[in-house]
Amino acid sequence: MSVKELYTTWCQKAVDDSDLLPELLEIEGNEDEIRERFYRDLEFGTGGLRGVLGAGTNRMNVYTVRRATQGLANYVKASFENPSVAISYDSRIKSTKFAQAAASVLAANGIKVHIYSELMPTPCLSWAVRALKCSAGIMVTASHNPSKYNGYKAYGADGCQITLEVAEQVISEINSLDMFNDVKYCDFDKAVADGMVSYIPQIVIENYYQNVLAQGIHTNLCAESGLKIVYTPLNGTGNKPVREILSRIGIKDVTVVKEQENPDGHFPTCPYPNPEIREALELGLKYCDEVKPDLLLATDPDADRVGIAVPDGDDYALFSGNEVGAMLLEYICSQRKENGTLPKNPICVKTIVTTDLVKAIAKEYGVEVIEVLTGFKFIGEQIGLLEEKGEENRYVFGYEESYGYLSGTYVRDKDAVVASMLICEMAAYYRTKGISMLQARENMYKKYGIFRHSLQSFEFDGESGMNKMNSLMQELRDNHPTEIGGLKVVSVSDYLTSETVNTVTGEKTVITLPKSNVLVFDLEQGAKVVIRPSGTEPKIKSYYTAKGATMEEAVATEEKLKADFSRIFK
Repeated sequence: MSVKELYTTWCQKAVDDSDLLPELLEIEGNEDEIRERFYRDLEFGTGGLRGVLGAGTNRMNVYTVRRATQGLANYVKASFENPSVAISYDSRIKSTKFAQAAASVLAANGIKVHIYSELMPTPCLSWAVRALKCSAGIMVTASHNPSKYNGYKAYGADGCQITLEVAEQVISEINSLDMFNDVKYCDFDKAVADGMVSYIPQIVIENYYQNVLAQGIHTNLCAESGLKIVYTPLNGTGNKPVREILSRIGIKDVTVVKEQENPDGHFPTCPYPNPEIREALELGLKYCDEVKPDLLLATDPDADRVGIAVPDGDDYALFSGNEVGAMLLEYICSQRKENGTLPKNPICVKTIVTTDLVKAIAKEYGVEVIEVLTGFKFIGEQIGLLEEKGEENRYVFGYEESYGYLSGTYVRDKDAVVASMLICEMAAYYRTKGISMLQARENMYKKYGIFRHSLQSFEFDGESGMNKMNSLMQELRDNHPTEIGGLKVVSVSDYLTSETVNTVTGEKTVITLPKSNVLVFDLEQGAKVVIRPSGTEPKIKSYYTAKGATMEEAVATEEKLKADFSRIFK
């Protein structure tokens, strides 16, 4: 069907959401706007949907959600006897509507649905899948994207985002479906009345809390530490669970950023609700100027990521995800070793774009490091492999540089609730030792070396942008640089061809991880550049690692690396 025919069909049939027809009529005759909405189907990707809200096959709306869910339903029915699916959703625009739409499709297909009665974080979806022994799970969220986005993540029976193999099966099912004619759905309220849709009981949430609390090491120190916190849930799902956990470990002096306390998918005071960027924390930092806390915590809308800031003289310093993760690893390993709870042959898991500082810390405590592709589902997958061997207790920590952390094996996704608890516990522990978080970070660098990390994102919007993005990646493959920022490239790893080439000796080695569109340039002096297109957004991400004898030296190297790639991606 042509773009024009699709547009006409939608004008006639898209009647189940009152926002869609006005949008379609408004763009009548505007070929560019119509093409942007209909030139392709919104891609399910390797784990779900994510896109701009609106009308069309290339937008997030009730029809693209229903179609994706029908594809998931077909897979689940073919793979499980008496299948069931858990559903959660965040505070984004239409999240509740999309969650109920997904539930209606599943119920119409004879699949039992367990849905939260209010918005809940992504880790609580992973927990519900495992606790209720579901066949799959759906989380309606666009994570930390701007308000014009929403999305949909699919989970397997293990509580981890679906594997590449399962994703291919689901995608195949989705691609075979006509959006209007091949999707079964029913009335949501009737499905609830008929018992096909049930609300998840409080005991499931309470058991989640108990598992979070079980990850503590020195939580007994928190109540007497005098720790003062400013917290912002960035208008998302973290408000209730994070505050509940902090209260239970005895941290009572918590000031919540009022403007960002309640759910609001428009994110009026933080257009980019991403704790990785300073702009999202600006209002929280203003509160810090008045409250003078020991720590600022910020969780993203679906509460699977957390960012922090700590006092630094008269200002507040933001810590990177790499730094917080490394500090948590050091804290967990050192304290569990001290109290005798560090397991035999312990394991930590990190993604290939996460700092190599992990390796130095792990070596200190005899911890094995497993590296995986970008995406927390690959960390969850490793926990599952350990569980199959009855060795899940070997897992002590996993994290990715994008502010996602997990201690414990009770869920299979990053969890800002447990991370917030452990960060506060760590700060309380150091406070009792007369050490600030800033000093603790400096002590870590003195012990293991100074690493500097940063991330650049280069956006490529629309169809032409996607084409340019693909051509730039191909050009880097065909004609990769011999030096970056004045440092010689010593090896090139291409995860799409599964090959690493030593540029000095010409020696080739096989990469054993699944194929992925990622290029890694290892440089002299321990520097590194990793390039990969985002799996959920029209952008290329560049990750930079620089080492130096001083932080100033590392920063100078980092700036040279960034300048080089800024020229390449103009």
